[in-house]
Amino acid sequence: MRAKLLLFLFFFIVLPWVNGCGEIGPGTVEKSSGRTARVEVAVVKPTTHPEIYEAMGTVLAQTTSILSSKLMGTVRSILVEEGQPVKAGQPLVLLDQRQVSAQLQQAEAALSEARKAEKAAASAQESARAAAELAHLNYDRYVLMLREEAVTPQEFDTVAARHRQAQAALTQAGSMVAAARSRVQQARAAVAAASVTHKDAVINAAYDGVMVDKLVEVGDLAAPGTPLVKIERTGNYRVDLELPEGHILSVRIGDTVAVRVPGLIDEPLDGIVATIVPAADTKSRSFLVKVRLPDAANLRSGVFARVAVPIGTGRLILVPTSAVVHEGQLTGIYIVDPDQIARFRLIRTGKSLGNTIEVLSGLQEGARFVVTPPPGFSDGTKVEADS
Repeated sequence: MRAKLLLFLFFFIVLPWVNGCGEIGPGTVEKSSGRTARVEVAVVKPTTHPEIYEAMGTVLAQTTSILSSKLMGTVRSILVEEGQPVKAGQPLVLLDQRQVSAQLQQAEAALSEARKAEKAAASAQESARAAAELAHLNYDRYVLMLREEAVTPQEFDTVAARHRQAQAALTQAGSMVAAARSRVQQARAAVAAASVTHKDAVINAAYDGVMVDKLVEVGDLAAPGTPLVKIERTGNYRVDLELPEGHILSVRIGDTVAVRVPGLIDEPLDGIVATIVPAADTKSRSFLVKVRLPDAANLRSGVFARVAVPIGTGRLILVPTSAVVHEGQLTGIYIVDPDQIARFRLIRTGKSLGNTIEVLSGLQEGARFVVTPPPGFSDGTKVEADS
């Protein structure tokens, strides 16, 4: 009894439905349902459409800086919290200045002493110069007196010795002045170095931006080169994405791409391809592409972005969404055969583009189809096409 029921269902229900839904083939005789409908009929014409590769990327700041310590010192204070805006020159971190302040005071004291010593040496040089000039005049006078035998040789030798001593004292005074001036220069250099070190105890922002990361805590010992804070320039962002090697030749520097940042910006941004790294990653076989973004409010580094990259054009079959009919889990369209009879044909659809939808299979170029089947329209209906 069950077998007879299955045969009845197959021959009288399933088989007629399959014949009605299938494609009309050569030599097949199809019958009209006897009903007639006036509908709009269109012809399938492939259209060219840009092919888009949607890449996933990350928004990053174009300019990011990690500010480091230039001296050994304890972190005394961190003046800005993460996420707070900063201005160029604004103090961000203070290191303990007591040691460097003492070094600066010592250097300034040493410079003061060196200047005093230089002044004393210069005064001694002037005295030695005056004494040497007087001794030289006296020596010249005794030379003449010796020729006239007005003085004894012993008296002349005494004056000559005093002359030599005065000249030696002048030379020594000049050396002392030179040494004092050298010590002043060294002291000045020490003061300048101590002043720079003193300034280095205050870490300032290099530009207007935002504090994105605090890398130390108050009380930490910072050695030269220790990272302290990270800042980035706001209003200057890019998207880094990876493009497969099969699409890299479709992209050029200067190309415009649509960038979406879900959750932060509703409308797409016009990004400009700024950099294409020439070497592919050996593991992923993809190329790093950097897209420069326009200034936009609410952008943040590290967030997810979708980038629509044009990779060429392709031929698509697009039909109005009104032409697509859904029968349960089946999707189809009514084509019109040469006898003006509507036949339901199964199709496979793709992505929607506005008020049209892509047909991937089941529909050939040149076929005629019903644009908007009216209620009650069915397979086998006689079609009267609107002109």
